[in-house]
Amino acid sequence: MAATKAGQVVFPKDFLWGAATAAYQVEGGWNADGKGPSIWDTFTHQKGLGRIKNDDTGDVACDSYHKYREDAALIRQLNLKSYRYSVAWSRVQPLGKGAVNQAGLDYYKRLTDAVLEAGARPLVTLYHWDLPQALDDEGGWTNRDTSDRLAEYADIVGRALGDRINHWAILNEPKTFTHLGYWEGIFAPGHKDPLQMLKATHVVNLSQGKAFRAMKAINPKFQVGSVCDVANMVPRTDSEADKVAAERYHRFLNLWFLQPVLDGTYPDVLPADQRDALLGFQPGDEKVMRADYDMVGLNYYTRWVVADKPEGNGVPGLNTSHEWGEGPHAKTDIGWDIDPDGFHDTLVRMAKAIGNRPIEITESGAAYNTPLVDGHVKDEKRIEYMKAYFAALSRAIQDGAPVRAYHAWSLMDNFEWAQGYTQRFGLTYVDYKNDQKRTIKDSGLWYAKVAKNNGF
Repeated sequence: MAATKAGQVVFPKDFLWGAATAAYQVEGGWNADGKGPSIWDTFTHQKGLGRIKNDDTGDVACDSYHKYREDAALIRQLNLKSYRYSVAWSRVQPLGKGAVNQAGLDYYKRLTDAVLEAGARPLVTLYHWDLPQALDDEGGWTNRDTSDRLAEYADIVGRALGDRINHWAILNEPKTFTHLGYWEGIFAPGHKDPLQMLKATHVVNLSQGKAFRAMKAINPKFQVGSVCDVANMVPRTDSEADKVAAERYHRFLNLWFLQPVLDGTYPDVLPADQRDALLGFQPGDEKVMRADYDMVGLNYYTRWVVADKPEGNGVPGLNTSHEWGEGPHAKTDIGWDIDPDGFHDTLVRMAKAIGNRPIEITESGAAYNTPLVDGHVKDEKRIEYMKAYFAALSRAIQDGAPVRAYHAWSLMDNFEWAQGYTQRFGLTYVDYKNDQKRTIKDSGLWYAKVAKNNGF
């Protein structure tokens, strides 16, 4: 059990300290060796629309497709015992179905071998937002067939890499890629239709159940779960309406992709007489969605300030609005509130919903855009951020949250989606103008000591 003694924050024996990345954000090699286009390739290549700051793309990113051995060296230098990374679906199946690109699978074999040689456990995410463009052309996540395609893809990857990898996350942050990709339009594929988004959320939940069974059919001993991003939902005012709105958002954001998988039901948000039609729910779907996860990954960054919105927001029954960065809290450079108490409270609350399954913090971190000066990055603010969040994590473990791992976002600076390269979340500085040269920041050196000592 984690404990705080005499000014020290320590963690349970065998706690895993790690870092995370995602394929599109670090790999580059966007069309190398037979890789097909993804929705993010398409989205970023449509220039002049103001979608991505500076019209940046992930075409090169950190060039991890070629520099993965340098990434593995960072893993060892930082004393990491877990590395979370993702597989690019269209690198393995260029069209999202049918023919397999062996060169893509071979890359992930080489990468995984390098991670293992660095002394870290691979935790591999099957899908981190980069849907093959060919599947999007057929409706993407609004098309129920995509759930079968994900299961087929999971089978291919699991069979190819299952001799090296035992720990798997099916999806990363389904709330974010459905809401921002289908409702708000600021992430790929850039749609702005709340009713389309609702159908996408249901296909995603079907996909989780199908992919889980596909992986377990390969090896029942695989540890399989999925990753949800969660937030502390804070009512904007003390009014009863805002308090109820914050609870609605907890159900719609924090539970929407967990409750259906764990018990086959949706949280109470949509009008009961409209739910099935809005979701495209068919008889038997409650069984298809079910999966007895071995673990659950949670990503936590900041709090959401939530208010009642009686006029609605396009989602029947939701009637809610939210803001980030509102109020007196100190902010990171991206403008998100620093909220360690919310981290503690959300973990304790989510642990009850997850039902004693092991939890891994699969992402948490902060954007601080401290420059590289004379070969050093003196990012003290990130160190202070981590101290506060790690103390909150320790308290959450003491209070019963069964957290067994923490993965810092991110191993290195990378392509930060709509923010392009303007926000730096990395423990390692990447010099994009100098052949993506990597330099461990002061925060990375501090984190390496935490990982070595299992506390601070």
